[in-house]
Amino acid sequence: MSRALYSILEWITRFAYINILWVFFSLVGGILLGLFPATIAMFSLIRQWLKGNSDLPVFKSFWQYYKSEFFKSNRLGVIVYMVSLIFIFNIFFLQANIGELLTWTYAPLLAGFLLFIILLFYIFPTYVHFDLKVSQIFKNAFLMMLVSPMHTFLIFISLGAFYFIVSAIPALGLAFGASFYCFITMWFALDAFNKIDKKKAPDTTT
Repeated sequence: MSRALYSILEWITRFAYINILWVFFSLVGGILLGLFPATIAMFSLIRQWLKGNSDLPVFKSFWQYYKSEFFKSNRLGVIVYMVSLIFIFNIFFLQANIGELLTWTYAPLLAGFLLFIILLFYIFPTYVHFDLKVSQIFKNAFLMMLVSPMHTFLIFISLGAFYFIVSAIPALGLAFGASFYCFITMWFALDAFNKIDKKKAPDTTT
């Protein structure tokens, strides 16, 4: 019993620690330049944990991923920032010019924004799971989004449940917000990747 409790406490500590590292290294890069390398480092490390490589040194591994992926992840970040700004600008523009004739334009805009958010669920897992160019990351993440509706639904349910827990206990959001988001999306994305690989397996033997 004590051994199981120790294991649980160890994993809680790991997730809290990697969450702190994510915040720290995001700030080190001035947020704009640090956010994406820190996020990629966190996803890369949690992916290793999910694949059974839980003995990796946390800080050293995080720092290595952060350094090696700094420039490539920021190229990805530039695209995500630009698309996000376009959506935000259009939403504020419509809000400022709201009227009878403009209300219907919210529907396609919000639908596109929702699709973009869902795409983000798969962009980071795709980045760390495959060795792809930035343009190919978006293409593969989009395809994963299309062929994995059940995984997307489960991500929404899991994140929704976590949101309600955090609403009741805000301290959990500060301690585990980023790392739990990463764990949830990486878990389901990795399962989706594995299922697609299994479907492809018979084709490679013919």
